[in-house]
Amino acid sequence: MTTAETHTPPAPHSRPGPRDGRIPLWTAPFTLYFAARAVSLLGDAMMPVAAALAVGALYGVSGAGLVLGTWTGTFVLLVLFGGVLTDRIGARRTMVAADLVRVLTQGVLAAAFFAGRPPFWLLVTMAAVAGAAVAMFLPGVNGMVPLVAADPQRANATLKVADALAQLLGPALAGLLIALTGAGAVYAIDSGTFLLSALCLALVRPTARPAPTARTGGPLGQELLRGWREFRARTWMWAVILVWMVFGILLFGPLVPLGSALVADRLGPNAYGLAVSFLGAGTVLGGLVALRLRPARPLAAGTAAMVLYTALPLSVALDAGLPLLLAGHVLGGAALAFWSVMWATSVQTHTPPAVLNRVSAYELAGSVSGISLGQLLAGQAAALASPDHLLLLSAAACLTGCAALFATPAVRTLPRTPPADPAATG
Repeated sequence: MTTAETHTPPAPHSRPGPRDGRIPLWTAPFTLYFAARAVSLLGDAMMPVAAALAVGALYGVSGAGLVLGTWTGTFVLLVLFGGVLTDRIGARRTMVAADLVRVLTQGVLAAAFFAGRPPFWLLVTMAAVAGAAVAMFLPGVNGMVPLVAADPQRANATLKVADALAQLLGPALAGLLIALTGAGAVYAIDSGTFLLSALCLALVRPTARPAPTARTGGPLGQELLRGWREFRARTWMWAVILVWMVFGILLFGPLVPLGSALVADRLGPNAYGLAVSFLGAGTVLGGLVALRLRPARPLAAGTAAMVLYTALPLSVALDAGLPLLLAGHVLGGAALAFWSVMWATSVQTHTPPAVLNRVSAYELAGSVSGISLGQLLAGQAAALASPDHLLLLSAAACLTGCAALFATPAVRTLPRTPPADPAATG
């Protein structure tokens, strides 16, 4: 069925360039979408700290881990269905509904913490419902950008800067609120951020042209299969996700638990907090660079940037001292942010709008599942080898993965704008 939110952007060659001034980035639709994402990202950034501090204080590390694991597991299980649902009823509608569900879950938890000690079953249940809501929300994030911005790369870079600032401010705000007022206030504010996000999204009116052929419907299995075929047909896409799954297991997943323990043991907990702040500063820097640079081969440029990410695990593994540790985190944050913008823009511009949300769901499921597995295996791996040796393996995995991406012609040669024949993008 055709929905009001299903559109195709203007052809890339018909769009004015970023410097000709004819189409500004900050149109009303993008401004509303940016506000929705910025406030939602701030709420998301507060939650891991709230779970670690508030839930951990009541039910221990294992309890906090189970709550967070329930959230992640539910997301991974349902995100593919979220992609199909988003293509059926439209990204904006699905995202608004998901935000309203999270208003409810976080509001219930806020009331429970204000009332005293929330039962553990309630924490797990709300985590599962919230994870399901995120599985409905995130597949539409990629699909909305081309509908509200004529220049997806600039839009993605701007959103990445907002994401980085949220990651800087959210954890600090959550920790301060828990110390001053308790966990109830954090969950109440988080509920409010999703309410504001839903309001902004409800007011968005996409400006891109409607797509006359963008239709969905039929059995759920058939739609999942069509999304899988579209995903599999793009060699550059599944090749990247395969590498990213390996990165999740060997690099991204174990980096936080192993790195935080090593840095805190060698330099103290304040040093790790400072390193995380510098990581966020690097992410802002990478987003700003992506606003300016427009490489003809975006994934090749992004892969070159990801080589610099190797500095992050190396700076921890080699016990290089605080200055080099912070420099490694700045480089890592900038590299990952630049790659993220190049990747999101490539997915948005090389995927038909009618299946973009389903394809996004497949790449989300692959990426997140790798990270979840890496987090689960980090403890067992640390019992078999020292954390610094494991992080050296992480650095080697980063370089090897980048080499594999460079060696894949479909990744290395993917152009910034799609060719006339969409089949040629595979």
